[in-house]
Amino acid sequence: MFKSKIKWAGLAVLALSFFSLLVHLFVANSSGELAHYSALASFNEDLNIGVGDRKPAISRRLWGNVKSLESLQPYAKPRSKYIAPSKRNNGFIYAKIFGGFENIRTSICDLVTISRLLNATLVIPEIQESTKSKGISSKFNSFSYIYNEEQFIAALTNDVIIVKSLPLSLKAAWKRKEYQIFKPKNSASPSFYTREILPELKKAKLIGLVLTEGGCLQPILPPSLAEYQRLRCRVAFHALQFRPEILSVANLMVKRLRAAGQPYLAFHPGLKRDSLAYHGCAEIFQDIHTELIQYRRAQMIKQGIIKDELSVDSYVRKGNGSCPLMPEEVGILLRSMGYPPKTRVYVAGSELFGGQRVLIPLRAMFTNLVDLTSLSSKQEISDVVGPETPIALNPPTPPVKSRKQSREEWKKAGPRPRPLPPPPGRPIYQHEKEGWYGWIGESDLEPDPSLLNLRMQAHRLLWDAIDYVVSVEADAFFPGFDNDGSGWPDFSSLVMGHRVYEMASSRTYRPDRKYLAELLNNTRDHIYDHSRNWTIAVRKHLNASLSEEGIKKKLGQTKSLSFLSHPIPECSCRTMKTSDTQSDSKKDKISQNLFKGEDECPSWMERTRAATITLENAASEDESEDDIDLGLQYSDYQNRKSDSTPTDQDEEMDPND
Repeated sequence: MFKSKIKWAGLAVLALSFFSLLVHLFVANSSGELAHYSALASFNEDLNIGVGDRKPAISRRLWGNVKSLESLQPYAKPRSKYIAPSKRNNGFIYAKIFGGFENIRTSICDLVTISRLLNATLVIPEIQESTKSKGISSKFNSFSYIYNEEQFIAALTNDVIIVKSLPLSLKAAWKRKEYQIFKPKNSASPSFYTREILPELKKAKLIGLVLTEGGCLQPILPPSLAEYQRLRCRVAFHALQFRPEILSVANLMVKRLRAAGQPYLAFHPGLKRDSLAYHGCAEIFQDIHTELIQYRRAQMIKQGIIKDELSVDSYVRKGNGSCPLMPEEVGILLRSMGYPPKTRVYVAGSELFGGQRVLIPLRAMFTNLVDLTSLSSKQEISDVVGPETPIALNPPTPPVKSRKQSREEWKKAGPRPRPLPPPPGRPIYQHEKEGWYGWIGESDLEPDPSLLNLRMQAHRLLWDAIDYVVSVEADAFFPGFDNDGSGWPDFSSLVMGHRVYEMASSRTYRPDRKYLAELLNNTRDHIYDHSRNWTIAVRKHLNASLSEEGIKKKLGQTKSLSFLSHPIPECSCRTMKTSDTQSDSKKDKISQNLFKGEDECPSWMERTRAATITLENAASEDESEDDIDLGLQYSDYQNRKSDSTPTDQDEEMDPND
C-alpha cells in the first residue's frame, strides 16, 4: 500500500513537470513579439499612467529650448539670380558610392553640387553597400534601398536634372567602358572638376565617378560659390527623404518614446572599429577587442591611411580628446546635469563595438535605456527590410587541424597578444569560434565577409536611417564621439548639423572631450575626497556647449571637415531680436560674432516667428515650474557659491536665461 502511494505521487510529479515544461515552451514562443514592446510597457509603469489626471512635470532647465538661439532660422533658398537647369547640357555623370550611411549621405550632396557646377545631368547614383549584398529585397534597389527616388528628383527640379538611368544611346558605351572613370578625393577643389573633368565630359558626354572617402568636394567653398553651399543644404535637409517604410517605423518609434507627453534624449556612442583603430583607442577595451582594433590599425598603416606607430598609449590619446566618451562616462555626465534615472534614453547607431556589455553601466544608471530592437516589433522591422532570400545560418566549418599543426602555428605566431592555447588534450569547441571575430584565435588574416555579413552591412544602412530620424527629432542629443579629426563624415556630426539647421535652439550638447577627460580623471584621482564643485563644473561646461559659445567653438572644428556638420551662416537667417530674447552684453557680443555674414529672414518669416513667440509665452504661463532634478539643485549652487574656490566662482551659464 505504501509503495503504491509513492508510485502515484511520483506519477503526479512527472505530470506536473511535463505540464510546466509545456507552459514554459508556450511562453517562450509567444514572448518574442512581446519583448519588443517591453520598453513601452516599462514607460507606462514608471510614469504610473492612468493614476490621476495630473500631467507629469517636465524640467524646463533640462528639456527647454535655448532661447538665445531661437532667432536662428533655416533658410537655404537661393539669395541671388538662379538659372534653372537646361536639358541641353554638357553630358551625364554616373557615380558609384562606397561606404556606410554617413559616406553615402555626404557623397550624394557633393554629387548634386558638382552636377550643377559642371552643368551636367546626374544619373541616380549606385550605392554599393546594398548592391553587392546578395538576396536582399528586389523591391528596393540601390539608391531606393534607403531614399525616396521620386522625392529626390522632384525636390531638385530647379537645381539639377536627375534621371533614373542612362539613355539608350549611352548604355552601350557604358557596357563597352568607352568612358573615363575618375576617383576624386573627398577634398577635391572646384577647379579640379572644371579643369580636369569638364573637358572630358564635353568630349564623351559621359563620365564615371567612384567615391570611397565620403564626399568628393572640399567642405568650405569660396564666398563666390555660396549658392552651391545652400544647394548642399537643400539636398541634405529637403531632397534626401527616406523611403516611406523607414519613415513610418521611425515616426512610430518617436511617438512611443514621447508617450504620455514625456521627452527623450538620444545618445550616439560612436564606438566604431575603424574610428577606434584610426586614433589608437585599443587599450580602453579589453581582451579580444583590443586585438581586433590593433589588427585594423595595422591594416590602415599598410594602406597609408595612418602614418603613425602601431602601438600607442590609448590613455594619452583619450586625455587629448581623440577617443570617445565611454557609455558609463556619459551616464555620469547626464546624471550630473540632473537627468533622473527614469529618463528615456535612446541609443542610436547600428555598430556598437564591444557589444551590449559596454552599455551595462549606462543601463544601470538609466532604467529606460532603449534602442531600435526594444521599440519595434518583428513585423515592423520586416516591413522595412522587405522580402529576402533566406541564407543558411550554419556555414560549412573549416577542416579540423591536427594538434601538431596547431602547435606549429602557435610557435610561429609571434609576440603579439593572443588567447592562451588550449591545454593538452582539450580541443577548441565550436561555441568558442562563434562570432565574426572567431578567426582571430586561429589565423592572422581576417576572412572575407560572408553572404550573411554582406547582408548585415546592407541592413545597417536601414538601422542608421531610422536612428537618424529618431536622433534629429529628439528633445536632446548627446554625442559620444563626433568630429574625430579623421576627415571621414560621422553620424553624430551629421545629426548635430541637421539639428542646428532645422531648429538651432533645440538642446544639442557639444562636449569637449579633452576638458571632460580632465574632469573625469579628477574624480578618479580624488575618489574619496572629490571636489564639491565638480558637478558645477560639468553643468557649466555642458550648458555652455548648448549655446552660442558651443556653436562658435564647433565652427572652427567641424566646418573644415564637413560643411553639413555646421551649415551656418550660409543656410540660415536670423529674425530681429525681440524683448524676450535680449541677453546681457557678453552674450550679445557672442551672438554678433556668430551671426556675422547671415542674412535677415524675409518678412513672412518674421511674422511667423512673432506669432510663435506669442503662443509660447501664453503657454508658458500655464506650465509647471517643477524641476525633476535629483542632483545638486541650482538654488543650492547659488547658496554654496561663497564656499567655492576662486577658480570655481564663475557664474554657471544656463542657455535658457
